[in-house]
Parts: sequence; structure tokens; C-alpha cells
Amino acid sequence: MISLKDVSKWYGPFQVLADCSTEVNKGEVVVVCGPSGSGKSTLIKTVNGLEPFQQGEILLDGQSVGAKGTDLSKLRAKVGMVFQHFELFPHLSITENLTLAQVKVLGRSAEEARAKGMKLLQRVGLRTHADKYPGQLSGGQQQRVAIARALSMDPIAMLFDEPTSALDPEMINEVLDVMVELAREGMTMMCVTHEMGFAKKVAHRVIFMDKGAIIEDVPKDEFFENPKSERAKEFLAKILH
Repeated sequence: MISLKDVSKWYGPFQVLADCSTEVNKGEVVVVCGPSGSGKSTLIKTVNGLEPFQQGEILLDGQSVGAKGTDLSKLRAKVGMVFQHFELFPHLSITENLTLAQVKVLGRSAEEARAKGMKLLQRVGLRTHADKYPGQLSGGQQQRVAIARALSMDPIAMLFDEPTSALDPEMINEVLDVMVELAREGMTMMCVTHEMGFAKKVAHRVIFMDKGAIIEDVPKDEFFENPKSERAKEFLAKILH
């Protein structure tokens, strides 16, 4: 489903990804964690080509992300992406936010797109907010809309880049609950997060990064119960205290 082989990236002279390799199989949930500046968000954004990379290879559903002939817009339409700061269009209603890409990218009729949007708003508990604007919703509600919007494109996989880090503590669980449900339904997911409770509940594997490199890539129980690297031990001691 998702394959990274020796992926490296530089910003000028600074190497931000160093020979990163991993595989994410269909239906697998992989949590990517590590200290700030370790390359987590950069890594996940290379998967759908939002961040270019200079060396290595990424295959997404058999297609090469970095190849010159690859239509990245088509490839991105297959992969849902949920960002830290929601990225909703503030001047569009919630319904319009959910239908725009369905019509423009997938070619659905306005009626089809609206029906799909309403179904997904129901799923994330926001059906009654369909005609509101993003500014009228809480951060947790906006993030749930962002997840619904990503799902409206019928993605083969979902990427989450610290989806709860901009939320007030009381709003975090309402977003995590939706993500847990998705995971349990078998959605292929890569999640950058510090929410270790979520990782313990649904992750199949944990990738731990430091200084642009993948230090550990192991089953979740192994990571939490017996981390091998000193850096991972330090990280867990701080985050789980």
C-alpha cells in the first residue's frame, strides 16, 4: 500500500530525512512519533508528494510518488490528509467545504456530493451544523469536519499530521474517537501524534524518529514495553510520566 525506501530530504544544507524506509500494509495503522523537529511531519508529507524528496523511492498503491510522469493531483485524491490546523475554507459553509473537491476532482454531481457530505457529517456527529461556517464551530468540530472532508473522497489511506495538537484538551477525545472508529473499520492510516493512548489502543506499529531518521519501527507492544534505543526510552519517560 505505502512503501518508502531510503528516502532522504534536505532543506539547503540541512538534512531533514535520512534514509527512511518503512512499509504500511492495507488496513494497518502506523503511529509516527518522536521529539519536535525529528522529521515526523516531513516524512508523512512526502507520502503524497506535499513535500518533495531528493533521494529514495516512495510507492503509493504501486505508483511512484517522485517519478516525473506521476500525476500528483490524481494520486493525492486517493489519500486523505488531515492537518494540524484544519485547513477549511472559512468563506464556505460546512456543506460547501465537503462538496467542493468531490465535484471538481471526482466529477460527482452537486446532489451526489451533498448526499455524501451529509452522510459523513452524520457519521462525525455534525449533521445539524451543515449550514454553518468554520468560524462558528469549535476547534474539535472543525477537525471532525476536516476528517469528513477527507473521507468524502473515498480514500484508500489516511494521513494525519498531529490532528489534535492545536486543540484544547477537552476537544481532543472527540477527534480521537473518530480516528479510533476509522482504525477499527480497517482504514489504512499513518498518524503523526503524541497521543500515546491512541497509539496503544489501535496502532499496529510505532515508528519512532529522531534527527530525521527512523530509529525504531516495531509492533506497538514492543515499543511501549521494551524500547531498544536510549532516545526512545527518554521520549517515553517524558511523555508517559
